Parts: sequence; structure tokens; C-alpha cells
Amino acid sequence: MIQKDIHKKTIIIAEAGVNHNGSLDRALKMIDVAAEAGADIIKFQTFNAKQVIGQKTPKADYQVRSTGDVESMLEMAQKLELNNDAHYSLVHHCKEQGIEFLSSPFDMQSLQFLVGNLKLEKIKIGSGEITNFPMLLSAAHSGKELILSSGMSTLGEVEAALGVIAYGFINKNTPSEDSNIFMESFSSSEGQDALCRRVSLLHCTTEYPSDFEDVNLRVMDTMREAFGLPVGLSDHTLGIAVPIAAVARGAAIIEKHFTLDKNLEGPDHTASLDPDELCTMVRSIREVEQSLGKGVKYPAPVEKKNVLIVRRSLVAACKIKKGEQFTLNNLTTKRPGVGVPATHYWKYLGKMSDRNYQEDEQIVNNSE
Repeated sequence: MIQKDIHKKTIIIAEAGVNHNGSLDRALKMIDVAAEAGADIIKFQTFNAKQVIGQKTPKADYQVRSTGDVESMLEMAQKLELNNDAHYSLVHHCKEQGIEFLSSPFDMQSLQFLVGNLKLEKIKIGSGEITNFPMLLSAAHSGKELILSSGMSTLGEVEAALGVIAYGFINKNTPSEDSNIFMESFSSSEGQDALCRRVSLLHCTTEYPSDFEDVNLRVMDTMREAFGLPVGLSDHTLGIAVPIAAVARGAAIIEKHFTLDKNLEGPDHTASLDPDELCTMVRSIREVEQSLGKGVKYPAPVEKKNVLIVRRSLVAACKIKKGEQFTLNNLTTKRPGVGVPATHYWKYLGKMSDRNYQEDEQIVNNSE
């Protein structure tokens, strides 16, 4: 189960998606790039376009901007499919490169192929499937770990989806009709336990690219508090600032599209990272993780050598004669901090000096 605490690193998913443009060779090269960048997982999309998209389904605006409006969404998607044999090659190459293979199924046949044939331990459920209850139920019946993306949804819709998943985890039968059985499963201790062991959530803004003002990173906190599950970010903004910020806010998972070349034809290339940017993002996330610490305020070991240099001691602001009172005018504080600590300043005011001091001379422990 993916958990996020101060002792565990963020899981980084390099989203290949359909940026291979239907080419197995390009997909294999993307595995090499993701592994070299240090990503934990590379994710693809598994689908039979005809089972997912109706013939008259219009393209999304971002797809029109990227690929034009001559062909339909179905025609576009058909060119981006990878067949089953290609999937076996991808899984094998991932093992060789030491990176985990993951995919999002978009139809029942693809789901069964991923869990039954490829034997994947994790399944990513895309944002578009959050109201596809039959798909959610089948995914839960598989017993696999699920990463559920929540783009375009309300908190209530996420809860409803989790209800279906909870039901599927603890009931192998299919309900005969719609009822409250899903929310009863969600509310049950058995259902909650199953969700906590097997489900992670991703906040997402489903637009390519997403504008920064539409990201709403604080929703990660809301979802974490509402459901008690690990929460991460599937990011579609340009650049790497937002995923890095998400890690600083406790993201358990970061998913980010990448491509071999932003100038390639296809719906997602322009909103994706290039290989160098992917490397920079992974490195930056790991640096941020190192900087987060444990939340306890104490001097870092490397600071200790600087304490006596940069802190201050009591110092004579001018000549002080023995028996003269320490006052606001003749007592000050300066570096280094090897003498009487500056914290004793008011304790010394009004006391009589038990010796003579030259200007800028450190005050010693006073017997008066």
C-alpha cells in the first residue's frame, strides 16, 4: 500500500500515456528515459478505442488544439493503441530497466488483460472512469491495489466511487440494483479497512495544460482529511513547480506526463515534460524530500559549529571602570558568543562592574 509519511519517499510516476503515438519502439525508448530519470513507475494506457469511444464523440478542446479537427476522437485514439504483444514487450523491458510497469485500463477487456494476463499488482483508474461504476466494481473485484484519479469530480463523487470500490473489495457478487449498499460498504469497518490497505487518491485538474490558478493544491489536504487515504497529484501544468510544491505539501504520489519530443504529433506532447525536464523534476523532488525533515525544531548537527561564532556575548560599549554600574549606554552585545550570553543582558543592567573594561572588551562573569 502506498503511504506517505516522513520516512517514505514520494512515488514518482512518469506518465508515458499515449505519447508513444502507437509505436512500440518509441514506447520502449520512453521506458529507458523514465528509468534513467529515476522515476519509480512508468505508466501507459491500455484500451480498445472502439470499446471506449463512440463514433460521434467530439474531441476535447485541447485535443483539437494539438491535433486539429479533421479526424474524430475515435480515429485519433485508434492510431494510439498498443496491442497485447506490445504490452508483454513493455513489461519485459521494464523489468530489465528496473522500473515498474503500470497502465490505466479504459475498458473491461483491457482491465482483465492487465490483471489476468500481465498480473499487475497495481491498476491506475483515470479520472474519466470515476463515475464508471461497472469498471470500478470490476477493478475492485480484482483485489489489486488501485490508484484513483479524481479530475473533474466533486468530493461527493469521489466518496461515491470509493463506496463502489469498498463494496467490490468486500463483496464478490454484483448488486442486483442500485441501492445504498455501496455507501453502507464505504461506512463499514471492513470496507474502510480494505480502502486503507489498497487505495490511493490523486488530485487532478483535467485540462492539458492546466493553468496554475486551476490547480487548487489544497484539495489534497481536504481529500486526505475526508477519506484518510494517501493522496497525491496527477499534474498537467507546464513545468515542474506544481509537482514540487505538491511534494512539500505531503503528496504520496506524483504523476506527470513526459514525451521524447514535444514537437511530435499527438494530443498530449505539448503539455508534457521532455526528458531533461523529467530528470530535473525527479531530482528536485528528491531534494525537497530530503529538506522536509521530521518537524522537530532543533539545531542541525552542521549548525553547531556556528553557534559560538554568530551568537552574541555581552560587550563593553565604552570604557567601564570598576564599581561603575552597567547601563544601557555602556553595555551592548557583539559576536562571538563565547562570553556571557546576550540573554543575560537585563540581568547585568544596574549591577556594579567588579573590574575595569576597555571598549569592545567582552564582559566576564560578574560577582556583584
